[in-house]
Amino acid sequence: MSHLSPFQTFLLLSILKVAVVTVLTLMAVAYTVLLERKFLGRIQNRWGPSRVGPFGLMQPMADGIKLFLKEDLLPIAAERPLFIAAPIIALTCALISIAVVPFGGMQTVKGVEMFNIADLNIGLLVILGITSIGVYGIALSGWSSNNKFSLLGSLRATSQMISYELALGLSLVGVVLRAQSLSLRDIVNSQGAHGLLSWNVFGGFQFVGFFIYIMAAYAETNRAPFDLPEAESELVAGYHTEYSSMKFAMFFMAEYANMITVSCVASLLFFGGASSPLGHLLPADFGGPILSAIFPILWFVGKVLGFLLLFIWVRGTLPRFRYDQLMSFGWKFLLPLAMANIIVTSLVIALRS
Repeated sequence: MSHLSPFQTFLLLSILKVAVVTVLTLMAVAYTVLLERKFLGRIQNRWGPSRVGPFGLMQPMADGIKLFLKEDLLPIAAERPLFIAAPIIALTCALISIAVVPFGGMQTVKGVEMFNIADLNIGLLVILGITSIGVYGIALSGWSSNNKFSLLGSLRATSQMISYELALGLSLVGVVLRAQSLSLRDIVNSQGAHGLLSWNVFGGFQFVGFFIYIMAAYAETNRAPFDLPEAESELVAGYHTEYSSMKFAMFFMAEYANMITVSCVASLLFFGGASSPLGHLLPADFGGPILSAIFPILWFVGKVLGFLLLFIWVRGTLPRFRYDQLMSFGWKFLLPLAMANIIVTSLVIALRS
């Protein structure tokens, strides 16, 4: 790269980072589905996928080929442009959010940070904004299908996601107040001094905020026990009833990509992100430059994997809420609790200062 200008170097490294992160995210989505099927199988005392490849590891490839080769049906009365655009919007918004996630240390090559596609000073707002736009994909899919069950499913999903977005956003205000920044990198750095004791969920006394966030995240991603938009017993399959082939697969991928995104945000905001639980007890240059770059990634991936396992565990354990219980829990319990958390956090910070 020595003969390239600084701008060309920046452009080349940025394209490389985008390509690598996109491929890894899509692979993570595919294997999160396999992980869920295997884990739920163990919970229910069965094997789960085990036929395709060793230990069933090629099952995601078989599923992808099956969905790709299925007939792509289009309802006669559907609004064709919006019907096609809806899954694209849902998946695109789910994948774009990963761009601002710092998934490693601050190692640089030619002045370009390697473990973060875009280090924005308003990274948290970007994630909240992009995930909010994803609601349009679900709303448009139900309306454009010209199917009353799809429309009911999309209305349920939209009202559920908008309701829980308020509690989710307010649950993060305490973290922002403590870090005095909306930059995800700054929030992670503010938790790195003393390891576990510096993480917001422990040292920052944001365990209430974390509880609100994780409950709202289940509803935002339409996951059990808040998977009302896809309640098969009453809505056939909800907003994606009329979708098949790769369009259905895109909604499926969007759900799991959103799971990964909210797990990344939970790790960054409450559990120190890529920082070590040992804090400065382990030197930053421990093991040389290669290991010092790998360790933060391993910490981050381990935390995200822990949250994904929690998502799956809850799905295999808890029954589905009724819709009135779902909305009451969001508006009457989580929202007031989030506002109380902001007031208490503000008072504590003011008294400490």
